Amino acid sequence: MAAHMDRGRPDFMGVALEQAQEAGRRGEVPVGAVVVRDGTVVAAAGNRPRALADPTAHAEMLAIREACRLAGTARLPDCDLYVTLEPCTMCAAAISFARIRRLYFAAPDEKGGAVEHGVRFFAQPTCHHCPEVYSGLREAEASALLRAFFAERR
Repeated sequence: MAAHMDRGRPDFMGVALEQAQEAGRRGEVPVGAVVVRDGTVVAAAGNRPRALADPTAHAEMLAIREACRLAGTARLPDCDLYVTLEPCTMCAAAISFARIRRLYFAAPDEKGGAVEHGVRFFAQPTCHHCPEVYSGLREAEASALLRAFFAERR
């Protein structure tokens, strides 16, 4: 999967946003995630809890599962995760257990997020691994996508 280029640099959040848009078109909450290793997208997914009848089928979980399957290991210490929405507690735990190196997320989630909001999972003494965290990357686009999705359903 080719990442869009911006001034010669891959736009991994752009790929995550495309995954989010596809999820929204399927009637899922528009969240997308990509796992990147050595400048290459190794796994990408959008939310699928409804389609799979699986409450754990968040974009992050699906992308991490696929990256682990392809790598043949449960740990991804040389990988970065780009996601369009602040991960929830479940996804933050999976990120920690997978030993993801860096987490980049777009929009904050004051209600369900667990990185900068809520339980602040990575700041807890029981957290085994804390990735480097970068927030706000293309936040306006991700937030607008979510707002439009929920406005159509109200």
